[in-house]
Amino acid sequence: MEDKTEKIGKVRLDYGKYPGEDFYSEGAMEDELLDIVKSRSAAEYEKIIEERKVWPILYHLSPLRENIVDWVPMDKESRVLEIGSGCGAVTGALARKAGQVTCVELSKKRSLINAYRHRECDNITIHVGNFRDIEPGLPKDFDYICLIGMFEYGKSYIGGDKPYEELLARLLPHLAPGGRILIAIENKYGLKYFAGCREDHLGTYFAGIENYVSGGGVRTFGRNGLEQILDRCGAGEHYFYYPYPDYKFMTALYSDAWLPGKGELFNNMRNFDRDRMLLFSEKNAFDGLAEEGLFPLFSNSYMLVIGPGFDTKFVKYSNDRAPEYSIRTEILGNWFADFQGTDIVRKYPMGEAAAEHVRGMAAACENLKERYRDGNLGINECELIETEEGPVAQFAFVEGVSLLELMDECLEKEDVESFRRYFKAFVERVGHNGQYPAADFDLVFGNILISGKSGPGIQGYLDGDWTLIDYEWTFGKSIDTRRLAFRAAYWYLLEDEKRKKISLDWIKKELDITERDMTDFWNQEDDFQQFVTGNRSSMAEMREKIGCRIMNPQDWLDRYHDSENVNRVQIYEDKGSGYSEEESYFVREAYQGDWLIDLELKVGGDVRMLRIDPGMYPCIVKVREMTFNGASVPLHKRKLLYANGSILKPPAREERDFPSIVFPTQDPNINIAVGRLEPGEENVLRARLEIVRLPLSMAKDVASGAGGRKA
Repeated sequence: MEDKTEKIGKVRLDYGKYPGEDFYSEGAMEDELLDIVKSRSAAEYEKIIEERKVWPILYHLSPLRENIVDWVPMDKESRVLEIGSGCGAVTGALARKAGQVTCVELSKKRSLINAYRHRECDNITIHVGNFRDIEPGLPKDFDYICLIGMFEYGKSYIGGDKPYEELLARLLPHLAPGGRILIAIENKYGLKYFAGCREDHLGTYFAGIENYVSGGGVRTFGRNGLEQILDRCGAGEHYFYYPYPDYKFMTALYSDAWLPGKGELFNNMRNFDRDRMLLFSEKNAFDGLAEEGLFPLFSNSYMLVIGPGFDTKFVKYSNDRAPEYSIRTEILGNWFADFQGTDIVRKYPMGEAAAEHVRGMAAACENLKERYRDGNLGINECELIETEEGPVAQFAFVEGVSLLELMDECLEKEDVESFRRYFKAFVERVGHNGQYPAADFDLVFGNILISGKSGPGIQGYLDGDWTLIDYEWTFGKSIDTRRLAFRAAYWYLLEDEKRKKISLDWIKKELDITERDMTDFWNQEDDFQQFVTGNRSSMAEMREKIGCRIMNPQDWLDRYHDSENVNRVQIYEDKGSGYSEEESYFVREAYQGDWLIDLELKVGGDVRMLRIDPGMYPCIVKVREMTFNGASVPLHKRKLLYANGSILKPPAREERDFPSIVFPTQDPNINIAVGRLEPGEENVLRARLEIVRLPLSMAKDVASGAGGRKA
């Protein structure tokens, strides 16, 4: 019997159900990816991503893709089935966490990419072919079945009238008792699609929102749509998680037990694959949805867990940093007896390189407690737990409202004075014992929780218990309190336009910040950012490097409105007494677009001079045609054409009747001595003019250096 398997390193590929050709491909890009994973190590991927600056390389090779499954509590006894494993963006994370990983992938080329990039893993098997053909031979004891960015392609895998229900119905029998299916998928009603992002798969605006009326083989769903599918196939127990900004490059994961609060969702510019519009502020819209409890319906993506739930309520990833500072933060449920049923917070290193950073949090806790021992700023207790997987920093969950929320509330109520009282209290509390050799450099407003309100209004919070809950960036030296407070205020004001009610100048004055202090601050901030990121580009910087634009339709509307105001042709007639503004008139619909003017003017026999104002801005005008009663107007003749700009010398003799004129003025005008053209009682002047708007400085340069004549 023919052996239809292949080994790439320690990874086994099974071609038993492979049809012999790939039915989809990214062409040359997949060839490049295959070459990269064959010849380069995973440690080099970040550098390659920054060098290539293209979406497919970022999408397939970024380690941030693994975040969507990294938090799932698997162990080495877990058996995982990954459907639609593609180029292996999450396969490696599954292989590190689980005992066995079985992949199913339609494309041989993508399976080879997956195998080569994970060739050191001895627990991966990749079945190449259509899931429909492979499924009957799969085991029925998987602890996890992962469909990461695959469920929307169910119609292509399964076919039929109800492919999504059929897909789940086929998968459910392959779960071990207590097993789970994990589905990561875009929400077709995600807020980003309303705000101007294109639908991920079809690349068109509003495709999902309009219910895919244009067709196509891909379907994403809203939350209710997914639940209806689950009901129809009898899936039973299930839970929704909400990856933010989306599941592809998730930085935070919310749940129904822990929904985002106002002000949390401000990192929304994530259009790496194509240009997008910006129809409104997603940050402000998310704030409103959070207040109304509607976030679950408008989350950009879902992580649907079919089966028993997890104790995880919230996850935050900080792994777009240098490896030695990459961590995961979790808020876990109330089943930990050590904390008498309360939630706890845990921080995990994402790799061996970050282990010492996590261990350092326990030392930071003790140092800060010593500094603030006689002050009025509490430090959240940290317990260091050493596990087989590495150190874990564990914190009690602190109830309270963040200082950031209270300050925002003041600004919303136009209560600037209360804001200033909070800020002064912040400076006083964090500045206690300022010479002690321990300081949290990242002591921002959101990291302070206030509880124990002792009375009405702001005074109750000012007298309450203030606790520093996150002190990851604590250094064993003293840092000027003014610098810490200025940094906190600067980033606070930068994050939200609505906070501009507070002037940075007031902050500088309050803290006695000099210009030299400012220079030192920026230098320190640059050093700190490079220290944290290891000089890696942030995701926002990668979006800029890839070159995907953010287009604001308001700019277009403003430009259109501006064009309506300035793209106007005004006509003046001199009948012997000069021009009169009162007797001038505008020619409606003279502009044929933004650059062509087409005029047909009736001119009385008593008109001596006719003035045409082609626009209300600096410009260059090319006279393409001008006739008077059907005869061409010889504009080259002296004393016939006058203008308040420079008439450029035509490049060839045959062009001399059709000059170009540069106008370095907001009020350009062309004057024709029609009285010298043998007018009758009724006359018609026709003119076609090309017009190009110029910046005033450029118009002046062209007018002074073009060698034309002034008239």
